[in-house]
Amino acid sequence: MDFLSRITRLPRAHDPEQGREARALFPDLPDQLADLIDGAAGSSPYLKSLIEKERDWLEPALQAPEAAFDRVLSDLPDVDHADLPAALRQAKRRVALLTGLADLAGVWPLEDVTGRLTDYADLSCDLAMKACVAAEIKRGKLPGKTEDDIATAGGMVALAMGKMGAGELNYSSDIDLICLFDETQFDEDDYHDARASFVRATRKMAAMLNDRTAEGYVFRTDLRLRPDPSVTPVCMAMAAAETYYESLGRTWERAAYIKARPCAGDLAAGQSFLDTLRPFVWRKHLDFAAIEDAHNMRLRIREHKGLGGQLALPGHNMKLGRGGIREIEFFTQTRQIIAGGRDPDLRVRGTVEGLARLAEKGWIPEEAAQVLTRHYRFHREVEHRLQMLRDAQTHDLPTSEDEFDRLAAFMGREPDDLKADLTNRLTEVHDLIEGFFAPEGPEPVPEEAAEVFDDEIISRWPGYPALRSGRAVDIFNRLKPDILSRLAKTSHPAEALLAFDGFLAGLPAGVQVFSLFEANPQLVDLLVDIAGTSPKLAAHLSRHASVFDAVIAGDFFAPWPGRDALQADLAARLDTESDYERKLDTARRWMKEWHFRVGVHHLRGLIGADLAGVQYADLASAVIAAIWPHVVAQFAEKHGAPPGRGAVVIGMGSVGAKRLNAESDLDLIVIYDADGVEGSDGRRPLGTRPYYARLTQAMITALTAPMSEGRLYEVDMRLRPSGNQGPVATGWPSFQEYQRHEAWVWEHLALTRARVIAGPQNLASDVEAFRVALLADKGAPDKVLQEVAAMRRRIADAKAPAGPWDTKLGPGRMQEIELLAQAGALMAGDAGRTVEQGLQAGVAIGWLSDADKEALSRAYRLCWDILQAARLLSDRPLDPANLGEGGAGFVLRETGHDTLAGLQRELEQSTTGAAKVIDAALRRSPEGI
Repeated sequence: MDFLSRITRLPRAHDPEQGREARALFPDLPDQLADLIDGAAGSSPYLKSLIEKERDWLEPALQAPEAAFDRVLSDLPDVDHADLPAALRQAKRRVALLTGLADLAGVWPLEDVTGRLTDYADLSCDLAMKACVAAEIKRGKLPGKTEDDIATAGGMVALAMGKMGAGELNYSSDIDLICLFDETQFDEDDYHDARASFVRATRKMAAMLNDRTAEGYVFRTDLRLRPDPSVTPVCMAMAAAETYYESLGRTWERAAYIKARPCAGDLAAGQSFLDTLRPFVWRKHLDFAAIEDAHNMRLRIREHKGLGGQLALPGHNMKLGRGGIREIEFFTQTRQIIAGGRDPDLRVRGTVEGLARLAEKGWIPEEAAQVLTRHYRFHREVEHRLQMLRDAQTHDLPTSEDEFDRLAAFMGREPDDLKADLTNRLTEVHDLIEGFFAPEGPEPVPEEAAEVFDDEIISRWPGYPALRSGRAVDIFNRLKPDILSRLAKTSHPAEALLAFDGFLAGLPAGVQVFSLFEANPQLVDLLVDIAGTSPKLAAHLSRHASVFDAVIAGDFFAPWPGRDALQADLAARLDTESDYERKLDTARRWMKEWHFRVGVHHLRGLIGADLAGVQYADLASAVIAAIWPHVVAQFAEKHGAPPGRGAVVIGMGSVGAKRLNAESDLDLIVIYDADGVEGSDGRRPLGTRPYYARLTQAMITALTAPMSEGRLYEVDMRLRPSGNQGPVATGWPSFQEYQRHEAWVWEHLALTRARVIAGPQNLASDVEAFRVALLADKGAPDKVLQEVAAMRRRIADAKAPAGPWDTKLGPGRMQEIELLAQAGALMAGDAGRTVEQGLQAGVAIGWLSDADKEALSRAYRLCWDILQAARLLSDRPLDPANLGEGGAGFVLRETGHDTLAGLQRELEQSTTGAAKVIDAALRRSPEGI
């Protein structure tokens, strides 16, 4: 499409005579194009000079500007290295002229202008680098490299930083580059020679781009963003740079690498380097401490540049001044740093795209994103006009009225209108961003808090590990009045203070957590709520404060996604990690966040005990199913792929029945099918039996090993065939044979709750089909009832209840009711796994009456509700003496009672009634069998 038909705005000539001179050079141009030439040349001495130099090229270029631009770039790679400096400068003039006119006329939007300037910068750097490296290779100065290596610059790369990295290059911009080389491509003895060669090539490349000649210059080139530029060479080894960032990298360097990308030379090596820096740039936890770092950077820049004080337009710096471009970029990058470690969708380079992603993901209000985007585009256009005037790398508004009139004419605006618009936009940006960045000073402790709380408890806080650093103290002092005020407003302030004290005492470090609270005050409410109800959960938070990330980083209070969605989410996260231990730590962080979510939902009454049990079980099943393929793959690297059809992991007991509590361990067994294969075929092959035994141990280790993020679950494998005496993994034929001919009744009872949770689907289907058939065949009533009665006696003799509030052990309590339900399922041949299904199966065969079932179900529900609540509050059975008012209120709400004494009476009555039903049931045979 031609230029003329897309013109939407035009500059005016500040100096009409200069405009007429340029216009006269193109007597055949249509009026609007002539007006554009007139206005551009009459306001910008720089553009007038380019118009005069490129007169013959410009007129046909305006017929198809995109094609003309593309030809400028496509012709350059064919230029001889000796002629490259002059060719690059001519191309720069044409790129600057065409993009300038397209920008002034509104033919290309801002993103096209900055994108095309960046495309030319990329090509210039790439051609200059390869020409300079080629010279080193031809002179024999780059060890081991030949002319075949010129295409990848011998292993050297330039990383584009800042606006160039983001594709947002200024009209008259410096380009910020970090030059590196891949030291792994050279022998150790050649390292120093290679580095010296790359340093020479870098200096020559910078000179080719930077030096002014009669033809002009290409780009002012700045190499000072590299690590410690005062003492490091202009081209560094990647390993040295990586070591620096890992040990000494600062927040501003993390922010800089948000926009970094390889732009010249060995792009693959450059991308590999950026991949290694990903943990440095994108932290695994939410990083709200970056807010204060960014705020301090802003203050230092203002102080260094003398840009503090009230807003005044004359000489105002559109980049670094109040309400300027840098503030919008800092705002965007800081939010990206905070959350980008958790959400890869936020890892974008462009400012406008970053604002859009942040709004889309709920990290900033949509309205704020729109306001900042609108002002950012306008600020950049003003910046470009300032630079187009005289090709100066300036961001300052004019200081004289005449020069301001020139800028207004150049923008096609009236001076007063432009001044008012600038003032309004700069003010709105500053006000919006200052509220985000600037932390308020500490407020006095509220009177109500001072009166309620024990000074002795508060006075010991400064000695806690979380308040060791001055920075942590500063942030906490700003938070302290608000925290105390919120604690004072709870129903039991003294208890809440003690629980918060426990949280604070257990916190190993404070800066990140306190920054998180300062940026998200709703988390303080949540902590106060938890501390006032469940000191145990508060103590857990002090050790795993990163789980707070989940509250603000996703749909924390959305409906439960279900096991399949959980498994898919964790699997996707594990797939992004290349290291096996990182996978396991990722799984631990992920599990703790979801586990915390279930607990909070239960504590706040969003779900009841039954749903909590299902959700804990969904979570455990999803973790095992997602981790299992990675355990297998890791094991197979050394020993080869699993022989035969592979193995399945079966959840037994509560995980199989989908009824876990907050402290449950997992009962698991593993069944494998070698399918006639005698062993594996890896580097270190194993026979089938030891292969699967060791694979099972690897799985147990993956779940139970304490790592930097803790452990996942405790695992119990005593329900496997032959218990502790049997192998940890059982072959499929052996399992079938054992269950048909050797298994005890208690083992068949256990199978009533078995569920395959990981492994190949075809084997899983076979195992489930066998389970269903076996249950239908092994339920002889006399034998089952005799064995169940004996088991009940053995359990009673071996395990005494831990008091009246022990809802698991004792006559008529959970373990006995579960045992009876399993007996009902086995005698009826019912494949259902829940207690309710087992009791209903007992009714169906005439063994239990409807009244029996109701009595057992009522007792079981009450026991379960109490157990679920107790496990969220403590590791032990419920103890009213240590429960606290908040915990007691939670238990009573969950069970629908007014007093603990009334709850205890009902517990005793219902379990006594259930025990009588069980006594009678074990003495009668089913009628329907």
